[in-house]
Amino acid sequence: MPIHSVLDSVTRRIVARSKPWRDAYLARLDAARVQGVHRGTLACTNLAHGFAAFPANDKLKLKQYKVPSVAIVSAYNDMLSAHQPFEGFPRIIKEAVREAGAVAQFAGGTPAMCDGVTQGQPGMELSLFSRDTIAMATAVALSHNMFDAAVYLGVCDKIVPGLLIGALHFGHLPAVFLPAGPMTTGISNAEKARVRQLYAQGKVGRDALLESEASSYHGAGTCTFYGTANSNQMLMEVMGLHLPGTAFITPGTELRDALTAAGAKRAVAISAQGERYIPVGRVVDEKAIVNAIVALLATGGSTNHTLHLVAIARAAGIVIDWNDFDELSSVVPLLTRIYPNGDADVNHFHAAGGTGFVIRELLDAGLLHEDVTTVLGEGLRAHCTEPFLEDGKLVWKPAAAESGDSAVLRKASDPFSRDGGLRLLNGNLGRAVIKVSAVKPQHRVVEAPALVFNSQEALMDAYKAGRLDRDFVAVVRYQGPRANGMPELHALTPALSSLQDAGRRVALVTDGRMSGASGKVPAAIHVSPEVLAGGPLGKVRDGDLIRLDAETGTLQALVDEAEWNRRAMEPADLSASHVGMGRELFAMFRHSVSAAEEGAATFGLPPPVHLAEEQDNPLAVPEGENQSDEDFLIAKNK
Repeated sequence: MPIHSVLDSVTRRIVARSKPWRDAYLARLDAARVQGVHRGTLACTNLAHGFAAFPANDKLKLKQYKVPSVAIVSAYNDMLSAHQPFEGFPRIIKEAVREAGAVAQFAGGTPAMCDGVTQGQPGMELSLFSRDTIAMATAVALSHNMFDAAVYLGVCDKIVPGLLIGALHFGHLPAVFLPAGPMTTGISNAEKARVRQLYAQGKVGRDALLESEASSYHGAGTCTFYGTANSNQMLMEVMGLHLPGTAFITPGTELRDALTAAGAKRAVAISAQGERYIPVGRVVDEKAIVNAIVALLATGGSTNHTLHLVAIARAAGIVIDWNDFDELSSVVPLLTRIYPNGDADVNHFHAAGGTGFVIRELLDAGLLHEDVTTVLGEGLRAHCTEPFLEDGKLVWKPAAAESGDSAVLRKASDPFSRDGGLRLLNGNLGRAVIKVSAVKPQHRVVEAPALVFNSQEALMDAYKAGRLDRDFVAVVRYQGPRANGMPELHALTPALSSLQDAGRRVALVTDGRMSGASGKVPAAIHVSPEVLAGGPLGKVRDGDLIRLDAETGTLQALVDEAEWNRRAMEPADLSASHVGMGRELFAMFRHSVSAAEEGAATFGLPPPVHLAEEQDNPLAVPEGENQSDEDFLIAKNK
């Protein structure tokens, strides 16, 4: 099947746009590769420090400079249910790597915070910045130059993007990502949502709410709704950084352990001393990034990836923006209905056909690039499979030909929707994204008076006081990365949902984030520029008529133009968001972070290559052409 014309044109545009930065990145990747094992470049004292505590047999192998050494970088902690299974992974990895004739060391750990725990709490203001902190921690772990490949243990929201960003800054090292898998299914998502709304309405107490939540989040493994954590796993699969079908196998099973061991052995095989050298910086190229966007759209994945994928791409010298998401969304069909876009969880999705089914359907429709390199060393077609254990041996079989449940998973020829359900909004309020895959058509256009809040707490206070029983557009501002770290505002969902269910026309407009779990209430999020960067949400006043039209892509304050131009930005006191709960330590992030459409990142693109001189000096930046990536993006979007 030839690739779709829109997929082709968007990919070509990204390749052309990214060329100076991508070329610089690849030049550095090639320069970082050394002949022989990496630790061969270390002085004897350096190397002795590196293996001082190693078991004798492993130490002997390291001394002889003959075998690859695999780094284990883990985001383990046992508070995150999704990461608790990682406690036992290093043992499995080390044993598997020894069986492959190599050695493995636990290179370093990274932070891992749970957005489910910090949701609506001050700690959530550290959440987005934890992504770049994790990337830096990954760099520290790999900085010893002892390693020839790496395996990465992570699942959740900012953690996988952070690990991948860190890995891409060591793009010469092969990388395999090893997930832990989802917890088993608890109470139904419909029941969970019902109790949350009853609690928001004051009809049930905290005891009932806690019992409901504990029946949903009840064991080891990833939360089973299709939020950012499980979107991460889908994207790692379609980018070829997992072994096929690895994402949604539950922890504590023989199959899970077998996949972990196989992934570790694969890291050995793709090292420079293995069967075929496959550095992660070559796996994550422009086509892989486009494939990730398509998979996100086709599965109704998390809006957080309109930030994270942009930042991941930057780490590999690739420039993408929301126009790319929007154009692809117009032709990518929605193939899944997983909560919050439906009632089923990821276990149900996996049983119905899972990731191999989705990848095959998109490939057959010409909506994914097949000619990419994955950790298997093959094209993406090799990932249209599902793993099984037969007589204790790991085997892969073709993905199911038919969906096991058409209410959860469908073919590209019979999708739930003809578009991907993620749209770009433009207007005098700025640029924003909106996820409509779970928003019913009758709720996709809202025109109502603004009610302005400078915090989510202020909105909830108004709700509890009974002041929101009306049609309105909630404008929650000063929630961008510069202001307070761009916390998720998912705690607003039950209240706004209950008002919508009661027949009110409601919507949310914010320069903050919602969540991978946000759903049926129309929400224009990541509004850029944010208010603290001069964004026009600062001009909105209570009573202004706001039009949010997800069908035409409009986000507009219906205010007389002369009056609009006269208005000044309303200031806000943000000091409470800058102290306490460790927030003082993240001041440097708030001061240096880029805009949401640039990934809300604290790192830049590589210095661009001057195309005319790249053969002579691949890292040269000509005089007068050292504009920042931010300047480039501003000029591009004019």
